[in-house]
Amino acid sequence: MIKKGIILAGGTGSRLSPLTLSVSKQLLPLYDKPMIYYSLSVLMLANIKDILIIVKKGDLKNFEKLLGNGKNLGIKISFIEQDSPRGLPDAFIIAEKFISKQSVMMILGDNFFYGQGFGSDLFNISQKSKPTIFIKEVDDPENFGVAKIVNKKIIQIKEKPKNKFSKFAITGLYIFDKNVSIYSKKLKPSKRGELEITDLIKVYLKKNNLNYKLLGRGLVWKDSGQIQDLHQVSNFISSIQNLQNILIGSIEEISLIKKWITKHDFKILLKNKSSSYYESLKKKYL
Repeated sequence: MIKKGIILAGGTGSRLSPLTLSVSKQLLPLYDKPMIYYSLSVLMLANIKDILIIVKKGDLKNFEKLLGNGKNLGIKISFIEQDSPRGLPDAFIIAEKFISKQSVMMILGDNFFYGQGFGSDLFNISQKSKPTIFIKEVDDPENFGVAKIVNKKIIQIKEKPKNKFSKFAITGLYIFDKNVSIYSKKLKPSKRGELEITDLIKVYLKKNNLNYKLLGRGLVWKDSGQIQDLHQVSNFISSIQNLQNILIGSIEEISLIKKWITKHDFKILLKNKSSSYYESLKKKYL
């Protein structure tokens, strides 16, 4: 069972400049909630209650103001500042003490996931604690790390291949075992001077210790790293929420449904809050 979760919310967000000159991209809105709500909700759906958020230097106070220590949600949230972006595996080096020789799930703070049954799948996979990557068939694999699959088995991993290597992109959601910090420390920077997540995944592949979960056509995944992505995802969330009368990425709702907080706690949480998002929660549960 995985008990530890990491959200990587560092980086400069240069592709979203000038929006990110004064604020972290993970704090930008996706429709009615900050972007980081959606990645946090994924970890919560996997039943993970001990969460570390890695932020870039200078952003810590803003994240703390938004999320606090998580107590009001029945979870534990802690933060670490990253001096400068050094690649995704650097998160496991920074978080070594937090991981404390346990399996861990990490999600990138700008990744959006939504689909029926996704929460149940996450929960079931997290119970097994096996190193797992989540992959999705895409039309532009050259923009991602990809996995080549033959006979339902991963045989090769490549970072942003130019040829038609595979259409299975590696999403920004990963499960690794207790050795992840040790393996990350042994990685060498790539030509662009960063540690690559695909190199870390290759370590597990070589050790024959890597599973994968193929996200089906009904599962929406989006890397919200560019301005058009923000608009597309926001429009999608707006449509689904209004057409189906549900909330996506609502961390307060998840806490209440999982009984991590009581109805009384929930009522206090929403007190004196009157945006359309909070009004939706009040109408549904109070």
